[in-house]
Amino acid sequence: MSEQGSLKMHQVVLDSTDIRGLAEFYRSLLGLVYGPGDEPPEAGEHDERGQDWLVLRTPDGAPRLAFQHVDRLTPPTWPDGPVPQQLHLDLSVTSIEDLKAQHERVLSLGGRLLSDNKQGPDEPFRVYADPAGHPFCIFVA
Repeated sequence: MSEQGSLKMHQVVLDSTDIRGLAEFYRSLLGLVYGPGDEPPEAGEHDERGQDWLVLRTPDGAPRLAFQHVDRLTPPTWPDGPVPQQLHLDLSVTSIEDLKAQHERVLSLGGRLLSDNKQGPDEPFRVYADPAGHPFCIFVA
């Protein structure tokens, strides 16, 4: 058995004061689906699961992102403030045209642009914050 044994990464967990809202942002952005039982309730019903923990998966069932409720969250102020980014997600596209198209999607879903390096000499990229303030990058690979 290797030094790592059978250990493998299962998913990334993001804290949020509004886990349903953050899950919806990433579900829409990445084309993920809710894990069994985590789907939003019918209109007007109490969102029991949305108060604690939610999981998003790929359409074929592989876990990707989970969301954990916290009462208070200090969003990163990176790159200009004292609170570091702490964690960020790297997402990729295949062309500068795709980067431009994803830029519009991110903004329409509630994300905001933090840094624009779309003309970078190595790999063009943009850095965004999700609605809870977590940074993520989209780069041309």
